[in-house]
Amino acid sequence: MDGSGAEGELTAQETALYDRQIRVWGVDAQKRLSKSHVLVCGMNGTTIEFCKNIVLAGVGSLSLMDDHMVTEDDLNANFLIPPDESIYGGRSRAEVCCESLKDFNPMVRVSVENGDPSLIDGEFLDKFDIIVISGASLKIKLFINENCRKRSKRIAFYTIDCKDSCGEIFVDLQKHSYVQKKPGGETEQQELTYPSLQEAISVPWKNLPRKTAKLYFAMRVLENYELSEGRSPGKTTLSDIPAVLARRKDMCDKMSLNESQIPTALMEQLLAAGKKEHPPVCAILGGILGQEVIKSISCKGDPIKNFFYFDAADGKGVIEDIPPPPPPSAN
Repeated sequence: MDGSGAEGELTAQETALYDRQIRVWGVDAQKRLSKSHVLVCGMNGTTIEFCKNIVLAGVGSLSLMDDHMVTEDDLNANFLIPPDESIYGGRSRAEVCCESLKDFNPMVRVSVENGDPSLIDGEFLDKFDIIVISGASLKIKLFINENCRKRSKRIAFYTIDCKDSCGEIFVDLQKHSYVQKKPGGETEQQELTYPSLQEAISVPWKNLPRKTAKLYFAMRVLENYELSEGRSPGKTTLSDIPAVLARRKDMCDKMSLNESQIPTALMEQLLAAGKKEHPPVCAILGGILGQEVIKSISCKGDPIKNFFYFDAADGKGVIEDIPPPPPPSAN
């Protein structure tokens, strides 16, 4: 969404249904929301919390992509899947979640997009304003983010992942203009420029502030290891800890970072988590992402730039603004 205004009027039914939130963010924001189209790739405990939130808020349409068949493990954190094998047996996560989400708000179009995220092309992406990726490899995330940036219209790109009691959100809004509310009620137009995911993870660690979240570094080590070993996310286990710690040492040496910035206990925690998600953390991450997507669509409020981390161990949420790497020297 480019924030240039929302065409069309809300119906009387929409105005009545969304009355409370219209009082919070205004009619124009609700119009933009009702004209927005969202694609979510990867249905898990975190993304279904996000989907629930934006469906209730009144997004125009929501498309779900996840061809994986539902298993009993999916029931641990995904409340949209009924605990009845006669209902979910032989069906994809996207199909079952789509059916459940339609009941939350019949005014929102919820549908399934079959296919492999790694094969998504630019023309397909043009149908959407927001792309959310979860549970995908770094290779797929980079591929989709790059394709989003090649399109003629701005497509907001997000990744969200929960590792048991920890979580990470990445945001790329490219160039984003929004209205910021100042003390006293005055408003001011602001503009932010975001780096791509590739740029954000390519910053030399020695250039980052010393207080940068340890989870930022730990997630980079884990995804680097998974990528080099050809592992799917969540398939690395505690038995891999010696090799992962060796990768940590190698990356820290190259990046001039003290290994103490990536505690062994934290790496063990991420490996032990596998694909496990902690439902209360899913709810927090899904709630934060829902707010961020609404900010992006409505062009109101300060958006996250560009990483968000949550760890239930201390109950804190941390925003990290990771800038793009400096341009090469002209020498």
